[in-house]
Amino acid sequence: MTVIEHAYRLRQVLSRPISDNLQAWLVKNKGAVMPQSLLGKAINYALGQWRYLYRYIDDGRFAIDNNLIERDIRPFTTGRKAWLFSNSVAGAEASAVIYSLMLTCRACDVESYAYLRHVLTELPRRQPSDDVTDLLPFNFNKN
Repeated sequence: MTVIEHAYRLRQVLSRPISDNLQAWLVKNKGAVMPQSLLGKAINYALGQWRYLYRYIDDGRFAIDNNLIERDIRPFTTGRKAWLFSNSVAGAEASAVIYSLMLTCRACDVESYAYLRHVLTELPRRQPSDDVTDLLPFNFNKN
C-alpha cells in the first residue's frame, strides 16, 4: 500500500465522519443565524467552500491546508516593496528568476548553496546558445 492509499483510507475512516457531521451542523444552523452576522458569514463561507474541503478526503495526495504554499510565497509578498525600487526591468526579472530557482530548490529538497555553486561554476563553461535545462534544480544531482 502506498502512502497516498494509506492516507486515503485513514481519511475515509477518521476524517469523513467528522466532516459529514460538521456539514450537517452547518446546514442545520444556517437558517438559525442572521446571514450577515459573523457566524452566518462563516457558515455560508464554509458551505460555499465545502466541495474544495472534501477533496482532501477524496484524494490522499492533498493536504488539508495550504501552509506549504503560504510559506513559499512569503518571500514574494515581503519582497514586493523592495522590487518597487528595482533600477530596471531586467533587475526585477533577475530577482524573480532567483526567487523561483530558490523555491524550486526547496520543493525538490536541493540544498540551495550547493546548487548555486554548481550552476555558477558550470554556466561560464557553456555557450550562450547551449541548452541549460540540465542546470535546473529538479535535474541537480544531490550527491
